[in-house]
Amino acid sequence: MGMIKRTTGLMGLAVASNPHHTLGALYGKILRVLAKMPEEAVYRKYTETIVRERAAVLQKTKDVNEIEKMVNCGQAEELIIQAENELNLARKMLNWKPWEPLVAKPPKGQWDWPPAKTH
Repeated sequence: MGMIKRTTGLMGLAVASNPHHTLGALYGKILRVLAKMPEEAVYRKYTETIVRERAAVLQKTKDVNEIEKMVNCGQAEELIIQAENELNLARKMLNWKPWEPLVAKPPKGQWDWPPAKTH
């Protein structure tokens, strides 16, 4: 058995008691929210890909150090925060429905980049 993690070394971020379980539960919730979106929705496609990749890592190992190395996006506790934030955003996106057509035509130049000079 590996060493028990005593600190994350990050101010205000406590060590997660069961990060493998917590991440698995969060990834499952995110995928269930995404499944309610149209399959062609860009947000769903890209988010689903990332979440499925991370969930697959959990299937391969329960070792937190291995999970952190394989995902390569921070400590387990940071991955939990990322997943909580994504779940929150996914629920908002489901409400906002960004895949639906705009209610009104956007103003001319709205989507131009770089923006046109106004001087």
